[in-house]
Amino acid sequence: MRITFMGSPEFSVPVLDALVAAGHEIAAVYCQPPRPAGRGKKERPTPVHARALELGFEVRHPVSLKTAEAQAEFASFAPEVAIVVAYGLILPQAVLDTPTYGCLNIHASLLPRWRGAAPIHRAVMAGDSETGVCIMQMEAGLDTGPVLLREATPIGTEETTAELHDRLSALGASSIVKALSQIDNLTPEVQPEDDVTYAEKISKDEARVDWTQPAETVDRQIRGLSPFPGAWSELDGVRVKLLASRLVEGEGEAGEVFNTLPYVYCGSGAVQLLRLQKAGSRAQDASEFLRGTPLPIGTRFT
Repeated sequence: MRITFMGSPEFSVPVLDALVAAGHEIAAVYCQPPRPAGRGKKERPTPVHARALELGFEVRHPVSLKTAEAQAEFASFAPEVAIVVAYGLILPQAVLDTPTYGCLNIHASLLPRWRGAAPIHRAVMAGDSETGVCIMQMEAGLDTGPVLLREATPIGTEETTAELHDRLSALGASSIVKALSQIDNLTPEVQPEDDVTYAEKISKDEARVDWTQPAETVDRQIRGLSPFPGAWSELDGVRVKLLASRLVEGEGEAGEVFNTLPYVYCGSGAVQLLRLQKAGSRAQDASEFLRGTPLPIGTRFT
């Protein structure tokens, strides 16, 4: 099929590659504009932009698709379908109506659960046992369109958002190729409104660990916010990001280290910290971190 691809972050790159590998024609690639990054604040293209240039595709990065000129340019590519995955701009109705088969979105949840901006983070933080991807026919509402195809996958008990992100990206890539191969035979499934939940954008205010919470809550927070923005706590006044954990047994003073692996008491139960990052340093597995920053029994995270 002749496709206009619309995506921006790393999550979207495997999808673009899968469409190319499946033999589809990429008429154009749309992504967010380059933005200043790094110490020199030099403009850096999005991962999709960079990959599209490597593949030799036309790239467009308008700041809006609401103008008549932007909509006319989109229509000039004459797409049979637009594939949208973490693009970052709202598509006006004129754009939604342009492709023959409309605009198909790859959403990283089992809709209608976790509509919105941060479905992977929220699924881990909520302790969901499974998630997945949905291929959805886009309409004007936020992730409200009918679902053409859904693929579920379990969430591992120690899985972080980063790990689940990569698995769902690959699952989305294979699912969209499957959906396009069956496009004329798929039956749209209207989303039930009584099961809707919203995945609000992650706020940095959610990142500080409250050790008085149950261990299950702390563990989900650590795994759900890894790698970004990263759950954190203070150790002798220094901020330490906590990037991986698992549940362990133990009851004691919240925030206190009681085993040098290290295990830390929570409001009830305890967690083992598996990966940490001290401010100004790189992320390290616990064994490496402890060589530079010992955590003797009785040390307190605050």
